[in-house]
Amino acid sequence: MRARRWCARCGFALVAIAFVVLLAFAGRRGLWLVLLTAGAAVVVVAALYWFLLQRGPLRWLALALAVGAPVAVIAVFVADRLLWVAVVAAALLATGVAAARLALRPDRSRWTMEVTDAPAPRHPFFVMNPRSGGGKVGRFRLRELAEELGAEVALLDQPGTDVQELARRALARGADLIGVAGGDGTQALVAQVAAEHDVPFLVISAGTRNHFALDLGLDRSDPSRCLDALRDGVEARIDLGDINGRTFVNNASFGAYAEIVENPAYRDDKRGTTLDALPDLLARRRGAHLVAEVGESRMDAPQALLVSNNPYAASDLAGTGRRFRLDRGVLGVIAVRVDSTRQAVGLLNGAHREGLQLAEAPEVVVTADVAEVPIGIDGETVRLTTPVRCTIRPGALRVRLPRNRPGVPPPRARLDWAALWGLAVGRPVALDGSSGVDRGPVGPDAAAPSRSREN
Repeated sequence: MRARRWCARCGFALVAIAFVVLLAFAGRRGLWLVLLTAGAAVVVVAALYWFLLQRGPLRWLALALAVGAPVAVIAVFVADRLLWVAVVAAALLATGVAAARLALRPDRSRWTMEVTDAPAPRHPFFVMNPRSGGGKVGRFRLRELAEELGAEVALLDQPGTDVQELARRALARGADLIGVAGGDGTQALVAQVAAEHDVPFLVISAGTRNHFALDLGLDRSDPSRCLDALRDGVEARIDLGDINGRTFVNNASFGAYAEIVENPAYRDDKRGTTLDALPDLLARRRGAHLVAEVGESRMDAPQALLVSNNPYAASDLAGTGRRFRLDRGVLGVIAVRVDSTRQAVGLLNGAHREGLQLAEAPEVVVTADVAEVPIGIDGETVRLTTPVRCTIRPGALRVRLPRNRPGVPPPRARLDWAALWGLAVGRPVALDGSSGVDRGPVGPDAAAPSRSREN
């Protein structure tokens, strides 16, 4: 706590020094330059919104404005010989904010999955996709390494293979662990079978993005390290998402993303297809009118809706960051609705009530004005009949993890200046990394005495 207190004091001191430098060397122009910088940030956000909303010359004019605004600010600083003042003040401010976040950082132990020791499996079975991740299965010799450890391996070398049927047949032959080296969509399909039979599931980070492996704390740079779980492994119970009877390990995306990815042209021209579709999607000339019922809340007509297996960090605007726990027993919901330039700018200062809504709930029901909607489920687009019901299955999946793995860091602390001041002056402040309040361990088994906490 003493180190936190000094970090809090350093944070306040550095922020104060940044303003002193600005006032001492820029004088009256300092306030004007701060306002100019803030105005430029607003212009950039507004211009980028118009870039996405328009087509033709207006689109490229908006892009030129987004690029030109910060260049113009820098030119003003240079003309007034104040560029070095701005750089020094910005560096001091950034360092002060970093010190403040360090002071408010949550206790790592409260954001670490609980695990138990696990015996080595006798008959492990793996499904491996040799094309996934640009050929990681072959590059890291995953098949050979798994077979050396006594595993049976089935390669997905034929299109249209039913991976769930492969897993069920392996279980019928006596497999006591099943795993996947492939993308998150394949991981989800096999995880559903593992959960149905209550057998351990092992993730090998051989996909392209490996979001599921990332949030399990696995090594994404060397997928062969995931196989260490066969010799020296631990086991954790994590949640699974369910959407109309289909399992998802990461998230289900409604709205703009699913509409874009569903287009057959997306595979060959991702950027062009996205830019061509966004004006109609943002202006609601295309796409279904979605309504999400989240507990007692109602999210009406979002352009994008993300329902995730456990919440993403609140600081991740588009939900593309990290989930720091997969065992909290709730779905995370992120809804984006931007109907005007003002709302787009509002996202810049965290105006969640207008452009961005965040929620947590054990169930989410999505309805629409059409019979079917496209949904991106763990990166794969499918069409489902409405209403679409998303639920969480707490502790449904036993995951086998290597004892030694990178782990998941705690969430980044949200800047809470009141809590920071309390730390600086010596008042007791409890922290959890989100709101400055320590709520204790989270998850359905938080108090279980038989479990240990590991990275």
